[in-house]
Amino acid sequence: MLQSPHSSLQVAAVPSQRGPGRDRDQDAPWHTEAVCRRDEAGLFFAPSKEPTAARLSREEAAKRVCARCPVMVECREHALMQPEPYGVWGGLTAAERRVVLARRRRRDVELKKAGAPIAAAG
Repeated sequence: MLQSPHSSLQVAAVPSQRGPGRDRDQDAPWHTEAVCRRDEAGLFFAPSKEPTAARLSREEAAKRVCARCPVMVECREHALMQPEPYGVWGGLTAAERRVVLARRRRRDVELKKAGAPIAAAG
């Protein structure tokens, strides 16, 4: 998702992850091609006191939008690096991103203990 009602997008902090197969203009920020720019933000962010069934349905609909997005990986990494505390970004909910971040931290600690260099990808 492009913009949260709770935070501003800081594109400068987003790493360039352009693959060789993409035809995107190299100078354009990743979010200019985000599919969610054409969708209602309410699909990606929960209204206050949303019932669980409605939240799950809305999140699944948002994930379907993300699944067809050409910049899903860039969006996900942005949300993990910030970290974005709300909404569906890059096909992951806030809770799912917390799990990914916890796994990355554990992996980094284990690699540090083993003396191996820490990789940036996760």
